[in-house]
Amino acid sequence: MKYRVLGKTGWKVSVLGFGAAPLGKTHGDFSEKDGIRAVHTAIDLGINFIDVAPYYGLTMAESVLGKALAEIPREKYYLATKVGRYGADEKDFDFSAERVVRSVDESLKRLRVAHIDLIQCQDVEFVNVSNLIEETIPALLKLKRQGKVRHIGITGLPLKVFRKVLDKTAVDTVHSYCHFCLTNTTLVQLLPYLTEKRVGIINAAPLGMGLLTEKGPPKWHPAPAKVRDTCAKAVAHCRKTKTPLPHLALQFATAHRDIATTLVGTSSAKKIKESVKCIEKDLDQSLLAEVQDILTPIRNEIWPSGRKENN
Repeated sequence: MKYRVLGKTGWKVSVLGFGAAPLGKTHGDFSEKDGIRAVHTAIDLGINFIDVAPYYGLTMAESVLGKALAEIPREKYYLATKVGRYGADEKDFDFSAERVVRSVDESLKRLRVAHIDLIQCQDVEFVNVSNLIEETIPALLKLKRQGKVRHIGITGLPLKVFRKVLDKTAVDTVHSYCHFCLTNTTLVQLLPYLTEKRVGIINAAPLGMGLLTEKGPPKWHPAPAKVRDTCAKAVAHCRKTKTPLPHLALQFATAHRDIATTLVGTSSAKKIKESVKCIEKDLDQSLLAEVQDILTPIRNEIWPSGRKENN
């Protein structure tokens, strides 16, 4: 396993991180025993960064993860969770000081730990940035002084919102998704800005939230039909080779040296083993060029998320 420094945190995190959302049945049903085994397997293979949120499975993911972590020495991993989002609708967002403080305490209990390494404001494009800066982050800084959290980050889909926050306040990490993968690489445009501020970069959805898989994206996926169809062509092309498209996509996403860690969400020990094995292999540049050519018609397409002013 390779490791990179996560910005000003100074942590050396595994280039492959464990995304615990599937432990909340976000990707389908699973056996809790298998989910716990997946976490243990990830740690055994050198993965030391784990990301979860109360929103995933409406607290289920945190609860299952807590059971898994109870059997692992605390120094073996960096644990990240989130505040601010607690459901699928806009009414389920609450970034008030009172709620985020309570949220951290609730997460600590579910995760069965004494502190959270990285607390992240989730999907900040859905909140007025001024509220985030004037109320949410100060409340989290207070929790940091109390020792309940170690570092503070933000997550979101639109890249624009990261600048809006970082121009006005300091955070330790940004967690971006669907902006550094085979279909979209626009995150690279923000890297010099983030590097200058020593902000650690967490990349998520290297498979485009299912677009780059044999199974395909879930029904709720916001990508238009053109994007879905083009990705399906790329999947079919790779099916003829010895390299499945998800493996190529993961190799591509983890290769960028300025991106500290890329999250892979799973509740399967087998898939974790496959993911770790595939990133240890050299990237097939010829196949990569062929796939990128297929994906050219949808290059860097993205969908809106959150408030209009944050997109």
